[in-house]
Amino acid sequence: MNHPRRLAWVFPFLLPLPAAAGPPYVTDDPEPTEIGHFEIYAFGAGTRTIDGSGGAAGLDISYGGAPDLQLSVTVPIEYNHPTGSPFIGGLGNVELAAKYRFIHQETAGVDVAIFPRVFLPSGSSHVGDQHVTFFLPLWIGRQTGRWGTFGGGGCAINRRNGSKDYCLVGWAVTYKALENLEFGAEIYHQTPDASGSRHLTGVSAGIRYDVTDTFHLVGSMGPGIQNANQMDQLSWYAALLFTF
Repeated sequence: MNHPRRLAWVFPFLLPLPAAAGPPYVTDDPEPTEIGHFEIYAFGAGTRTIDGSGGAAGLDISYGGAPDLQLSVTVPIEYNHPTGSPFIGGLGNVELAAKYRFIHQETAGVDVAIFPRVFLPSGSSHVGDQHVTFFLPLWIGRQTGRWGTFGGGGCAINRRNGSKDYCLVGWAVTYKALENLEFGAEIYHQTPDASGSRHLTGVSAGIRYDVTDTFHLVGSMGPGIQNANQMDQLSWYAALLFTF
């Protein structure tokens, strides 16, 4: 389970799973990848605003490196397509992250994890940020039968080239309708991350379908409900998830 989609174009890979959360949601959960196992998302994501659209495609890879410890790397190819302007794209901000669960539901009633992430400077001068960003979140969750709930948030150190520090909070609920089919919904809020940017509140609905024990389909879609025209008229996320 992994990552927030970055709100400038998408949210996290932002997002991950496989128990019930992370991608395809903006909100993440506290459950790390099982020790010695991989979760690999081949994803595409995008956001549309009144000024155009942008998004990314790439790989989001997590590995259970030790008990309660997940190591992650995300490599995105980002694009922007402003209204009336040419399509531009390139290597975006590669992300390195580590999730550590330090409180367990079995003993405390909830799982709690920290998930610090580092976004490296973009590999292209046309897309992404040209500086390092640190995102420091705390995630809390609980699984009860077919129902799961998780949320939390954190703040980013993001202080260069017109960017500014921002915070993200969110909460999600999931329901396992069948043994291989799960639905979910979330609400999230992010403060402005750049000069001239605005607050954004959004909602989305998600789905996960387990084709086999190894191959899964995940996706989400939803609109912004605050400053939607300027920030997020509609966002989407879709991925092929491989677990082994």
